[in-house]
Amino acid sequence: MIRLEGVSKTYRSGPVEVQALKPVDLTIEKGEYVAIMGPSGSGKSTLMNILGCLDVPTTGAYTLDGERVETLDEERLAHVRNRKIGFVFQNFHLLPRQSILRNVELPCVYGGRSRGERAARAKELLAKVGLADRMHHRPNELSGGQRQRAAIARALAMAPSVLLADEPTGNLDAKSSEDIMRLFGELHAEGATVIVVTHEADIAAHARRILRFGDGEIVSDVRTVSGA
Repeated sequence: MIRLEGVSKTYRSGPVEVQALKPVDLTIEKGEYVAIMGPSGSGKSTLMNILGCLDVPTTGAYTLDGERVETLDEERLAHVRNRKIGFVFQNFHLLPRQSILRNVELPCVYGGRSRGERAARAKELLAKVGLADRMHHRPNELSGGQRQRAAIARALAMAPSVLLADEPTGNLDAKSSEDIMRLFGELHAEGATVIVVTHEADIAAHARRILRFGDGEIVSDVRTVSGA
């Protein structure tokens, strides 16, 4: 599903160069559940941006679902993001003036789906995450956990190859965090490829493989017998 070969990232500010990510070789198979851990500045967020095609590597090759993506232009990268990657963010990134139903439909709008198709897909996913009775509410009418479940539904709208979650429980209480991680576990059990960036050990413990970053490189890669 994902293959990185010698992927690195260097940022330049005038004469100053900062190597945020040293050359990384990494393979993630279809259906894996991976947690990426590390302190601030360790390179994990840079890697996440590259995996999500939000940034491009300075060196190396990135193959996603059989397609080399590091040399694609912005239009093609946008197409890949829409079709192959589902994003879940710490701050939800829901449109405040739109209903949850409309928020979940949005990727299908960009994907060119008909009105009927996108409405049916959004309703199906909202039922899946337990929000069928909240679909006409706006984000500010939902709890944090409900908003994150809506964000997960939106991330699944185009049936992506990979689900990327960046600190998905960072703004949630303990119970809501457990509910969200349980949902990720269910999606993984159904065959989804799930990658979670977190600094919390109890959240990473839900994954089946834990990558730890330090100083811009992978310092450990551990496969667990089973998630939490």
